Amino acid sequence: MLRKKDINAMKTRIISAVIGLVLLFAVVLSGKYLLGIGIFILALIGVHEFYNAIGKAGYKPVRIIGYISCLPILFIGMGVTSAKVYSYISLFKSINYFSLGMYAALVFLFVMTIFLHDRYNIADIALTLFGAFYVAFLFSFVPLTRNLPNGSYFIWMVFIGAFVTDTFAYFTGVFFGKTKFLPAISANKTLEGSIGGIIGCTVMMVLYGMFINSYSPVNPDIPLYHFAILGLLSGVLSQIGDWSASAIKRYVKIKDYGKIMPGHGGVLDRFDSILFIAPVVYFYLSFVILA
Repeated sequence: MLRKKDINAMKTRIISAVIGLVLLFAVVLSGKYLLGIGIFILALIGVHEFYNAIGKAGYKPVRIIGYISCLPILFIGMGVTSAKVYSYISLFKSINYFSLGMYAALVFLFVMTIFLHDRYNIADIALTLFGAFYVAFLFSFVPLTRNLPNGSYFIWMVFIGAFVTDTFAYFTGVFFGKTKFLPAISANKTLEGSIGGIIGCTVMMVLYGMFINSYSPVNPDIPLYHFAILGLLSGVLSQIGDWSASAIKRYVKIKDYGKIMPGHGGVLDRFDSILFIAPVVYFYLSFVILA
């Protein structure tokens, strides 16, 4: 029988989730500009949370580098597309601006270790850049997906992949979970829950594909097997994103990255799966479906 404390915690989590979903729908439906601004703000908070987390383990990231790395998200959200987008974040079209930015960041970081060697070391540099890639770079694929042709429909695949996997994995684990899975990373994960999350995500992604093929004004007529593949990939990568965030928290010995969402934790606690799903949705759409 659930204790009163557990019931209250569940109520807080549900209320927070409902409010979060309402805000998510409002932001995504409002258009790519507001979505870009929203993801930019989430990335800033996420970078801040990550640097705070590794600070608990004694590391000293150069925070300004991480915050600056979020700026391309704002440019993408404001409608910077095509070659300009690729010049900021992709190695596939043009590496000029990307290389220049990386070079400048590395020089700056090494200058910090030279002249402030009593404060910063090579581990601080590595984790500074890791945080920029882990949070800002991966978050940038959300507005990139929205900027694709028919992106107003494709963007929902990112959120379906993350939230459906999490939901199905949770309830499958609660009702059928017996085999512990990765207990060193997350004590409550089960193999049955993991499989349930993948199956649920695949089914829901196919159903969404049927919807946009049949009922959306754009009628892209995309073969359903593409949605099945994306559902399978998203179901796997969503959980890898979740486990990755848990592994970091386990290493630095914290329970949550933040408290911005009551009952859920911080931005990285709630959006860890999206960080891994958004790139695969974007690349699959760009290189397979829309190629």
